[in-house]
Order: sequence, then structure tokens, then C-alpha cells
Amino acid sequence: MNAYFVCGDIGGSKTLLQALQSNDGALQVRYEQQYDSRAYAGFSDVLRDFLGKAGMNRAGCNPAAACLAVAGPVVAQRAKLTNLPWLMDAAAIAAEFSIPSVKLINDFEAVALGIEALSASDLVTLQPGKPQARGVRVALGAGTGMGVAWLTWQGERYLPLPTEAGHMDFAPANELQTGLLKYLWKKFGHVSIERVLSGPGLTDIFNFLQTSLGAGSGLVKANMGCDDAAQVTDLALNRKHPIAVKALDLFVEIYGAYAGNLALAGLSRGGVYVAGGIAPKIIGKLEEGGFMQAFCSKGRYSAMMSEIPVHVVINPKVGLLGAAQEAQRMLSV
Repeated sequence: MNAYFVCGDIGGSKTLLQALQSNDGALQVRYEQQYDSRAYAGFSDVLRDFLGKAGMNRAGCNPAAACLAVAGPVVAQRAKLTNLPWLMDAAAIAAEFSIPSVKLINDFEAVALGIEALSASDLVTLQPGKPQARGVRVALGAGTGMGVAWLTWQGERYLPLPTEAGHMDFAPANELQTGLLKYLWKKFGHVSIERVLSGPGLTDIFNFLQTSLGAGSGLVKANMGCDDAAQVTDLALNRKHPIAVKALDLFVEIYGAYAGNLALAGLSRGGVYVAGGIAPKIIGKLEEGGFMQAFCSKGRYSAMMSEIPVHVVINPKVGLLGAAQEAQRMLSV
């Protein structure tokens, strides 16, 4: 069966869309474009521009299906993005753009689906562990927010279980982290793990450390916006700014502990897959050891944690791979 379809990875910062052709199961990308999500009032404006540039807005050229991965919970095929003021409705999109079949899925549901399509070069292994065939997997990742999805083997393939586990409470593990929690309490009230493990979270960690450790250090205070994770990372990795280095180390430590908590919650012997926009940019830090030390530091279960495989996904289009696979399945129904 030959058909054209659209898949998308829609986040709080950027939206990436692809137009693909399926030729008897083989996928070929026909057109791709990335958009600044915050520059558009709604998703329809983005899709209208994309279909026009892809030549899919003319009569008889409409895509047969669209699978759109969105950064937020999907309920009854409607979604309100967590970090973007967009409302998306699959039925409304289908009607507006004359697409016969439109499906919304959670962005980390798409990441989880895309894992099967990854090659060895798309992964950096932090711990080979002892993988269990068809064992539970978990995918997580920090970017604009924190996404999480589990994968369980059912029938002949892994099926994803989308979650909002990024909004679980942040649990500090030591005195410094407790200080961070108190700092964030004053700012937000409720402190979810996403408030820490995200681009804005890394910025807040840096600002907290400037407040608590910067006095008397002789360092000129760096003024950060609400999401200056790239600047903090640059200060840490390239300029060796001591507070930025400390901030990134703390971020990595909390990241590892949280990944370990998720692995425990699901007994994820099939592997832990760390995706998202931040991990590939700090891969050197993740490999230094702090992440895995925090991951495995689970008291009586530390030995078991050392047996769970842990990989970092460095392919930035893993969510698109998952959305494309789901769109193919939509066409085959």
C-alpha cells in the first residue's frame, strides 16, 4: 500500500513535522520542517503552513493520516499542552484539513514507540546491565518539561503506557537538595520533579546555588531568565563557572535518582531509555558517573539496580519515529 501521511512532535519550545510516503511498509521522508512553537497562536497555523510548503494542501493531495505527538495529556483525543497555550482536537484537525484519520498521542508515548526503530548508533550506554527479553522498559526525558512512558510486552510487540509522572513530587535526597526544595516551594508552592528536571529547572537550580553559595565567592552574579538552560550548560561545560558546574552536577544527580525511582516502580529490566532535549547536550556529564551512582543508590536494592540497562537516546527524532510507526498502523487498520 502506498500512502502519504504526516507525523509530528509538538513540544513547548519547538514543533517538528514530517510528510512521509509509505511504500509497502518502507518509509520515505518527503518533507520536514521545524517551527518555533511559541511563535504561533495555535497548531492549525503551523499545520497550514507545513501542508502548503509540502504541497499537500491541494485537492486530491491531502494526507491519508496524521499522528501527532503532543507534550501533554491526551484525553478523548483532545490535548492541552502543558507548557504551551494550545488546545488540540483530533476531530477538529481532521475536519479543517480534510485528513481522514488524525490521532493525538502523548509525546513520550511516541518516544517509547520509537525505541524499537533505533539503531545502536542512536544510543549511548551508561550501564549495560543484564537485559531481560521482553522486560518492562521506561523512557524518560527532560526538555521544556519532563516526559515519562513505560513499555510493556503484549502479544508480539511493546505497547506504550503514557504517564504524567513528570508531575510527581520532587523528593530531595540530601541537605542541599532539601534547600533547593525550600527555594522552589517559595516560588511554586507544589514542586514536581518537572520543576527541577527541565530547562527551566536547571535555570532555577543555578539561581538557587547563586543565592545560597554565591555570597562571598567573588563571582559576578549571572542574570538568568526563566529558561536559560543553554546558558547554564555553556557556563558549566565551556567556561567552567564553578556555580554552573555545581548546578549541572546537582541536576545530573537528581536526574539519576529519579530515573532509578522509575526503574524501581516498573521493575524495568528491559531497560531505561533517557531521551529528551537536554541529555544529548550533557552526555559527557552523564558519563562521568554521578548519574549512575544516584541511579543505583537504592539501599537494599542497589545490587538489583546495577543489573538494569541504562541508555541515553541521542537521536533527536525518536518521537517522530514513534509517531510515524503509529501512523503506519493507522493506515493498515
